[in-house]
Amino acid sequence: MTTYGTIPASSPAQANLEYISRAKERIQAGLGTRRPWKLMFNFDSLGFPSTFGDAVSRVKTNVGYFRMNYAIVVLLILFLSLLWHPVSLIVFIVMMAAWLFLYFLRDEPLMVFGRVIDDRVVMIVLAVLTVVFLLLTKATLNILVALLIGAVLVVVHAAVRRTDDSFLDEESSGLMTGTSSGGGVVGSGSSS
Repeated sequence: MTTYGTIPASSPAQANLEYISRAKERIQAGLGTRRPWKLMFNFDSLGFPSTFGDAVSRVKTNVGYFRMNYAIVVLLILFLSLLWHPVSLIVFIVMMAAWLFLYFLRDEPLMVFGRVIDDRVVMIVLAVLTVVFLLLTKATLNILVALLIGAVLVVVHAAVRRTDDSFLDEESSGLMTGTSSGGGVVGSGSSS
């Protein structure tokens, strides 16, 4: 008995729903496992640094620890600044898709020509490409003001937030050394 021409058990609509469901779960898992926003905005961890050196040390530590959270904040500010520039907004949405797939939602390190690319490099390249493509859309003033506001917010938060509780899990996450126990290069975008 042949089964040519039989209808598959799942319809294309069900396959699309499953794909959307998997994508939604992956987005929630990818963004949900980053540094908790409650930890980032814990008012008990806020305090002015005693010296300029202490502020610089806090900025370095917090930027490394909350790297993905800070990237989300800056991208949100940039998005809000482009609401009245439709062409720039389209370019930004395309670049956000690149951010999602290349930085926020990756499960394993990015490989290019057989080499592992560090998350910091991916973030810097994506940030530069996003800014360059947006500047080509002639919304320069909005973009520069949004980036300046985002940078100021990140630096102020990073300088004011104490680092006492930031690295309770540094050995298990491999954030400080850039390596996991398996020896591969990982960063905040690929540690789950």
